[in-house]
Amino acid sequence: METIATAASDWMAYVRESGWVAEVFFVVLLTGTVRLIVKFLFDRLATKLTRTHNLYDDALLDAARKPIGLGIWLFGILLAAEIAGGGEDPAEVFQYIDPLRDVAAVWLLIWFALRFINFVEGHIRDPDYDGVEVDQTTASAVAKLLRVTVIVTGVLLVLQAFGFSISGVLAFGGIGGIAVGFAARDLLANFFGALMIFLDRPFAVGDWIRSPDREIEGTVEDIGWRLTRIRTFDKRPLYVPNSVFTSLTVENPSRMQNRRIYETVGIRYDDIGAMETVVAEVREMLKNHEAIDLRQTLMVNFVEFGPSSVDFFVYCFTRTTVWTEFHEIKEDVLLKIAAIIEANNAEIAFPTQTLHIAPEPDDT
Repeated sequence: METIATAASDWMAYVRESGWVAEVFFVVLLTGTVRLIVKFLFDRLATKLTRTHNLYDDALLDAARKPIGLGIWLFGILLAAEIAGGGEDPAEVFQYIDPLRDVAAVWLLIWFALRFINFVEGHIRDPDYDGVEVDQTTASAVAKLLRVTVIVTGVLLVLQAFGFSISGVLAFGGIGGIAVGFAARDLLANFFGALMIFLDRPFAVGDWIRSPDREIEGTVEDIGWRLTRIRTFDKRPLYVPNSVFTSLTVENPSRMQNRRIYETVGIRYDDIGAMETVVAEVREMLKNHEAIDLRQTLMVNFVEFGPSSVDFFVYCFTRTTVWTEFHEIKEDVLLKIAAIIEANNAEIAFPTQTLHIAPEPDDT
C-alpha cells in the first residue's frame, strides 16, 4: 500500500509539473482503459444471455453496446477538451463544451431507445424467443409511434440544452399545427386511417384482402402511416391511401374458417330413376371424406327439373382454407361424384334440344 501511495503521489506531482498536456494524456488513457473494460464486461454478459431466451434482455444488450462505447469516448474527449481550454483566457470554442455534453447525452439516449425499438420490432416474432406472440402489424404500428415520440422528445431536449424555451416551442407548434391541419387534410386523413387500421385490425401484413367496391385484391405487404402497399396476384404493387379504408368494404379471405364447395350437377331425364341412389351415395361419400368439415352444413339434395337435366346440388365446407389445397379437394370431390353417377349407369347431362317434326299431311 505504501508503494502504491508513493507511486500515486509521484504521478500527481508529475502531472502538476507537466501542466494540461499530461492531464489530457491521462484522461485519454483512462478513457481507453474504461472502454476496454466495458467491452470485456459486455462480451461476458452476452455469453451469459445466450443461455436464455428472453427478447428484452438481448434487446437491452444490443441497444446499449454501441451507445455506451461511443459515449465513453465522447465524454472522455470532451473532458480532455475542457482541461485543455481551462486556462485563464480560454478560446471561445471551449464555451460550447457543456452544451455539447448535454446534446451528446440526449443523442446517445435517443440512439439507445431507437436501437432497442428496432431490435424488438425485428425479433418480436422470432421463434428463438419463448412466450412472444404479437401481431406483426401491431408491433410495427407501436414501433413507429414510439420512434416518433422518442425523436420529438429528443429534439425538445436538445433545444432546451441550447437555451430555447420549450413552452414557446410548444405554443408555436400548437398554432402551426392548426395551419398544417388545414393545409394537409388529406395527409391527416391518411394518418387517422392508418390509426383505425392499427386499432380495428381488419387486416394485417401477409393477409389476402379484396374489396367488392374497388378493384383491390392482393396480399398486404406493408401498412404505413400514409399508404398501404398491396401486392396483386400478377405481382404488381398497389399503393392505397389509408383514408380509403375508412369508407371501403374489405373482405379478408385469409381469416376464413372454412372454404365452401357449392356445385349443381345435372343428370339426364332418362336416368331420373337413379337420382335417389346417386344423391344418397354422394351424401355418404362427403360424410366419409377426411377433408370435409362435418361440423359445418352438409347438404346434397335433388332441387330442379332443368331444361335438359334433372339437377341436384352439393353444399359443404372443407377443413382447409388454403386456396391451392381447396381446389385439390374440390377436384377430388367432383371426380368421385362423376364416378358415383357412372356406377349407377347414369350420365351427366349436357344441354340438349329435342325437335319434334309434325308428320306431313296425307295428300291422298
